[in-house]
Amino acid sequence: MNDSLATYLHDHLAGANLAIELLRAMRTKHQDEPIGSFLDSLLAEIVEDRDTLKELAEETGTGQSTLKELGAWLSEKASRFKLGDGADGPFEVFEALEFLSLGILGKLSLWSALDVAARSDTRLEGVDFTRLIGRAESQYAAVEKRRISCAETALKLVRTATTR
Repeated sequence: MNDSLATYLHDHLAGANLAIELLRAMRTKHQDEPIGSFLDSLLAEIVEDRDTLKELAEETGTGQSTLKELGAWLSEKASRFKLGDGADGPFEVFEALEFLSLGILGKLSLWSALDVAARSDTRLEGVDFTRLIGRAESQYAAVEKRRISCAETALKLVRTATTR
């Protein structure tokens, strides 16, 4: 892949796939909790964003990157181990929300960069980057609000557990 746009899109596609896998696992684990419906709606939006990225990758003529998709899959499995696939509680949710928050900031950067690049690259024509930027900002605000709301409890529990 010699095209820098294609490389950039595939890097973000791998990240989107990782976020989707994490959200699916979290949604299943927390489906009966208040955060479950939030995760469900966030998942739907992130899937839609990933599909937009896939379409852009196809427009650039590069299709899928199997190696990057495999890397994202392996990263998701590693993140489940790190986030405690069998663990419950506020710290696991806190860390997952932080991971998602950072990923959404990366997506916001992607849409902003593509908005600028669209001025000189016809492969990016017809995409409403203003809408995508707005949605990423909204997603970030919603995830960050939930992350901060569980920070005190999550971090206090970790301190209590390590001081025993």
